[in-house]
Amino acid sequence: MITPKRELDLSTGVAITSILHTDAHSHVEPVRYPKGSGFFRLLVLPHAPGPNVFVRFARAIGLVLRNPLKILKVAFTPDFAKSSQILLYMRSLEGTLTFKRGRAIGNGFSDGLTSALAPGAEAPTAFIPEANDIAQRFADKLDGVPASLFTETLMGIPSTAHILGGACIGKTPEDGVIGPDHQVHGHPGLYVVDGSAMSANPGVNPSLTITAMAELAMTKVPAKQVAEEAKTA
Repeated sequence: MITPKRELDLSTGVAITSILHTDAHSHVEPVRYPKGSGFFRLLVLPHAPGPNVFVRFARAIGLVLRNPLKILKVAFTPDFAKSSQILLYMRSLEGTLTFKRGRAIGNGFSDGLTSALAPGAEAPTAFIPEANDIAQRFADKLDGVPASLFTETLMGIPSTAHILGGACIGKTPEDGVIGPDHQVHGHPGLYVVDGSAMSANPGVNPSLTITAMAELAMTKVPAKQVAEEAKTA
C-alpha cells in the first residue's frame, strides 16, 4: 500500500512489530523498510485481482482512470519507503513444490530449474479474498492505493520469500535427506544447515528457527583433532 499523504512516515520503527491473526492458520504482519529504500517501487503495480491477465489489466487501468492524481502522487513520491507499507499475509497450510532441471517458458527454454506442484497439492494463488480485503481496508484508512508485485498483477504468480524444505531431517534415508545431526545420510561430514533442512512450514518468518537449527548442527560437528584422529584410525 502506498499513500500520497506526505506528512505520514511509515518507515520509522522496527521492521516487523505486530501480527494480526485472522484465523487459526492465517495472519498479517505490517512490514517497514527504512528511508531511502526506493528501489522497491520498480517492482510494484496497482493491485488488481482477477482470474486472468486481461481482467487484471483492465482493473488496473480502471484504478488509474478513477484516481489519476492519486496514482501520480504515489508513483512519484520522493521517498517510497516513507510512503509505503507492506502487508505480509502468510498461512501455515501445507503446500509442496517439486524442483527439477528442465526447460520452460519461465527460464527461456534453457536448461535450468523448473517447479511443479506435488501430486494432489492445491495450487497457490496470488489473490486470496481475505488478503485483498485487508489491503483495501488498510489503504482506505490512509487514503492510499493498494499495490502488488508486478508478477502478481501481470501474471497472477504468487510470491514468497521463504521457500523451505528439500533436504529435510529424517531418521533414515527413506524418511529424509539428513539425520538429526544434520549430516546427509551415507555421506559423513556433509552437513545441511539452511532452510532446506526444515521439515514443515512454520507460517512465520523462519530466520530465527533456521539460526537455531544451524547452531544445533554446529554442536554436532566434531572438533578438528577428533576428526583427524578418526581419519587416521
